[in-house]
Amino acid sequence: MSRFKEKSNKGTPAISTASLPDIIFMLLFFFMVTTVMREVDLKVKVTLPEASEVEKLEDKALVDYIYIGPPVSSSLGTEPLIQLNDQYAKLDEIGPWVKANNDRRQEAEVPRITRSLKVDKETHMKIVTDVKQELRKANALKINYSTARGRQ
Repeated sequence: MSRFKEKSNKGTPAISTASLPDIIFMLLFFFMVTTVMREVDLKVKVTLPEASEVEKLEDKALVDYIYIGPPVSSSLGTEPLIQLNDQYAKLDEIGPWVKANNDRRQEAEVPRITRSLKVDKETHMKIVTDVKQELRKANALKINYSTARGRQ
């Protein structure tokens, strides 16, 4: 007859940590690939005015930003300038910019695009009104003013 060995209580084996560096590097790589870096380098100073009744935009992928404020570089003076993407722009460049942004999106998204004006709180309304008139000429009628959340 055969002999049976008694079960010994050795406990549970230790957890292997050999694959831990692989998991960490895989997570690191994932976050590096999926992280979105700042798309625009601001060339104008924008201190947003405060507002008490603010709403968040639903889909930020459908927002085009127009920055208006004094230039960061003092060599360009102190008059407010317009910034579209990463460049200073003139009023007559707004229409082609709107058309280019519409063309890079799907046709169904175009009516839902919002143009958000990020305007320095010390900027006079004349340049803002001129920008709005150019947007109206380009048939970009959905406009938003960006503000900082104020005290309620």
